[in-house]
Amino acid sequence: MDPLLLSSIPSWSSLVILVSFLSYLAIIGSILPGKIVHGATLSDGTRLCYRCNGLLSLLLLVTLLGIGVSTKVISPTVVADKGLELLSATFVFSFLVSLVLYTAGHQSKDRGSSLKPHVTGNLIHDWWYGIQLNPNVMGVDLKFFFVRAGMMGWLLINLSVLAKSIQVGNMHRSMILYQLFSVLYILDYFFYEEYMTSTWDIIAERLGFMLVFGDLVWIPFTFSVQGWWLLGNKVELTKAAVVANCLVFLIGYRVFRGANKQKHVFKKNPNAHIWGKPPKVIGGKLLASGYWGVARHCNYLGDLLLALSFSLPCGASSIVPYFYPSYLLILLIWRERRDEARCAQKYKEDWKEYCKLVPWRILPYIY
Repeated sequence: MDPLLLSSIPSWSSLVILVSFLSYLAIIGSILPGKIVHGATLSDGTRLCYRCNGLLSLLLLVTLLGIGVSTKVISPTVVADKGLELLSATFVFSFLVSLVLYTAGHQSKDRGSSLKPHVTGNLIHDWWYGIQLNPNVMGVDLKFFFVRAGMMGWLLINLSVLAKSIQVGNMHRSMILYQLFSVLYILDYFFYEEYMTSTWDIIAERLGFMLVFGDLVWIPFTFSVQGWWLLGNKVELTKAAVVANCLVFLIGYRVFRGANKQKHVFKKNPNAHIWGKPPKVIGGKLLASGYWGVARHCNYLGDLLLALSFSLPCGASSIVPYFYPSYLLILLIWRERRDEARCAQKYKEDWKEYCKLVPWRILPYIY
């Protein structure tokens, strides 16, 4: 059998790692203290509550793993050593979960917005996009849980790859830069985890294979491609390149976090000032101030710049590390088109007015 194929077959140890990780998140996420955040008001008038203790859960997990490594109970490179096994195991798990969600959704008799089944009759469509909006297991909101698992999984992969690079003597400036940007981004995500409750994925997307696979497989295993690539390739960056890379990261972060924060604050308090001025609002619901007065999806621009900053430390000798920003560009344009169609249907004339006032979709004067 081909060695690559053989190395991708899940072993019992890889299954134990995956199950232990998800079990930890489910248990600790339910018992650790955290800010209780009310989600968006659903069509039936209900609002879900989210316990935002992701940062505390992450710090505790890293601490426990650190103790395990220092006492030689756990190998710091175990995730890097079993990367393909964990990838295939997580893919199979995601596929099975999506089938369970599809079956449970079809059998649901619930009439509430969260669990009401939305069945089109197209098996592939319903399995891919999902049937229920907010399915849960024993009080754990699966949509919120899976994206948390994906972001933490990304960090754990990076830390293991970092340990592996030290072990093989391939630690260099490019690896340090990539790891630094990634950990800052992930810590920021969990510091502002409550902002996730006002995103489109949580508010409007049903939970099917698309989101389950995206959260559990795509986020941790493709967002870490740069680290895997740098593990086997040494890139020497000039000081000018490092400075330029840092600027791309900082600008991307400023736009991404600033835009998302403005939208979140606006949804909580429509009268809150933005950039020191009262917000301009169209139809009582569409924010046209701050970043949202620059482009209709300005947060996507920040996301793209951040993705680019993760890849720039890899230099220009290969296109492999640029898979993530390239994919993200395609994804966000596709998502932006879906968002535009939904908003046009939902807000009608108000949306037309907003488009006239803010003609740019993502990048001002370009697109």
